[in-house]
Amino acid sequence: MAAVIVVLVILVIVLIFLFSAIKVAREYERGVVFRLGRLLAVKGPGLYLLIPIIDKAVKVDLRTVTLNVPPQEVITRDNVTVKVDAVVYFRVLESDKAIIQVENFLVATSQIAQTTLRSVCGQVDLDHLLSERDQINERLQKIIDDQTAPWGIKVSVVEVKNVELPTNMQRAIARQAEAERERRAKIIAADGELQASEKLAQAGHVIAAEPTTLQLRYLQTMNEMSAQGSTTIIIPIPIDVLEPFIGARGRAASRDGGTPSEPVAAPSPPVSSEPVAAPSPPVPAEP
Repeated sequence: MAAVIVVLVILVIVLIFLFSAIKVAREYERGVVFRLGRLLAVKGPGLYLLIPIIDKAVKVDLRTVTLNVPPQEVITRDNVTVKVDAVVYFRVLESDKAIIQVENFLVATSQIAQTTLRSVCGQVDLDHLLSERDQINERLQKIIDDQTAPWGIKVSVVEVKNVELPTNMQRAIARQAEAERERRAKIIAADGELQASEKLAQAGHVIAAEPTTLQLRYLQTMNEMSAQGSTTIIIPIPIDVLEPFIGARGRAASRDGGTPSEPVAAPSPPVSSEPVAAPSPPVPAEP
């Protein structure tokens, strides 16, 4: 019975030894092994062995980490207070440096991202912050990557997510945008008037060179008016249409030797040179 107990104890010790000695690292993981406090090697992926009590392994994830930077209150260069938040994408390239060079690389990267975000956004104007996001993102990425490179961390992308403006500044920007839209509308209307006047001037030159085009345009307008189904149609007759008739009448009058356009005066009665006697008063009849 005692031998069986001893065997069972030995089996339990061996199992505990195996469980503590055999480690498995996934494809995206690495095991940083320390032996008696000294860096031994970086193990993985796959199966690797440790000496219990003597060796200790720290697993590091090599996948890209998405780090949300909390909103930071920033005063821009033109003295406007805004709240800016961002997101940082990074991954560990050297597992041993990420464990040895910094206590907690996640917290350290987050703190550097916050301070860099406040510093960079405070060096630009509000208009630049709102319109030139790409330049600001590139600058943030370069600064954070340079600071985290000694830790074996590669910062691939930094994106500014949201810029929260004060209420009064939002109203001012809305008024500015409205004024800009009105300015563009007036410019477009003025350009349209200019183009229309140029086209009208060209049409006037064509009509002056070919008077027939005016009559064709008149007939086209009459056709469009008749298609509307209106019961009353006012027909304007341009003077150019009547010019052939006026000219024909003038030629006929010149052949007859008169001018029919001038009215003929009525003959005045003859004037006598003898004095006219005044009429005598009536004689009353006798009773």
